[in-house]
Amino acid sequence: MKRKYTLIFLLVLSVQYATAQFVLDGEFKPRTEYRNGFGSIIPDEADAGFAIATRLRLNAGYQTEAFKFYMSLQDVMVWGENRQLKPEDSNNSFSVFQAWADIKLAEGFSTKIGRQMLVYDDQRILGGVDWAMQARNHDAALLQYKKGKFMMDLGLAFNQDFTATTANPGGFQSVGTAYNTTGFFSYKSMQYLYLRHKGEAFSASGLVMNNGFQNFTGDADALVADGVSNLITIGTHLNYKKGSFGAAFNGYLQTGERQNSVDVSGAYLLGLDLSYKVSKGISLGLGAEIISGNDTGTADKTEAFFPLYGTNHKFNGFMDYFYVGNHANSVGLTDIHASAKFALGETSSLLVKVLNFSGEQALASGEKSLGTEVDLVFAKSFKGYGLAIGYSQMFASDGMYELKGVTEDAAASSQNWAWVQLTMKPKFLNTAKQ
Repeated sequence: MKRKYTLIFLLVLSVQYATAQFVLDGEFKPRTEYRNGFGSIIPDEADAGFAIATRLRLNAGYQTEAFKFYMSLQDVMVWGENRQLKPEDSNNSFSVFQAWADIKLAEGFSTKIGRQMLVYDDQRILGGVDWAMQARNHDAALLQYKKGKFMMDLGLAFNQDFTATTANPGGFQSVGTAYNTTGFFSYKSMQYLYLRHKGEAFSASGLVMNNGFQNFTGDADALVADGVSNLITIGTHLNYKKGSFGAAFNGYLQTGERQNSVDVSGAYLLGLDLSYKVSKGISLGLGAEIISGNDTGTADKTEAFFPLYGTNHKFNGFMDYFYVGNHANSVGLTDIHASAKFALGETSSLLVKVLNFSGEQALASGEKSLGTEVDLVFAKSFKGYGLAIGYSQMFASDGMYELKGVTEDAAASSQNWAWVQLTMKPKFLNTAKQ
């Protein structure tokens, strides 16, 4: 009898094994950085920063005909931050980076629920921010539809604080819905509709998104929830690619209110990038982006656009002087850039990019010119891992010193940044390949 049940169990297990897929993989990404003006002008009296950070991930995915499940565990470590022999992690950086289920509802329809990355188009408004060691995720629910070349995503999110106590083990507030997270542009609620049609040479997408931000009154020690500000972002991404030529366009508008009831009107982002592959080993790029700035001069009204949850490191220079936790409600930006990518053999490449920056609006002095940045990135792939080396130099104009609040006389003579990054993504198990 035991043998019979054992055979039945093995039969059921083998059927499940044949119809389901399990994938287990990881990521190991250490990066060394020398920062002598990364993110902002560094004063001459300040010391350059130097550190090594590592991102470690363990990912597991399980898929059947009815659903998909995915989980990603992550830790971000700066070398030396955890004292030797200390039994616990000092920076509390271990987290569940992703944990979601994608359930098939009907032909073409599915729902994706849980902690996930929201990545669309070129990641200008919604992106994964993979350059940052911690990256970006959202706790959200999606209703998705796909048929042929058309797709639609309806996304919904509602955020609440973790306030678990002995009397409140549930982990969220039992009275009221105040969201006390102070992170810039951390939303209380989000709703968006994303549509895309992808053809052979041309694709077009549209986005309508509302973000609700919790408002507060009172001082920092006694904040009181006082309504929600709703900011609406509407726009499109167009992409054309045929033969050696490519073109991509972004156009977005913002209206409504930003955090703390700041009225937004006339805020916009316009971008156009052209690419041309000269030969098998050389690709050229030319583009411009204009992001509106604040011309109202008041604290309760703005015309400045903010690109919200995009992968801003991809845009406006790798040194992150703009829209990476900075430059909100400021003079905006006009970014004109050109690039060339050279293939140095089959496994290596060199990217050279030059960007000229100016304010979309003038600074208090009347100055608009901000400076020029040069970015260099050498990348080489090996069997099972990749290596990238980067160097960036900022040639600041008078306007940049004014914008960043450091006089030219007090600034370091050179503003630069260098880094080396190793990326390894081991595949531990994939039952589909057994």
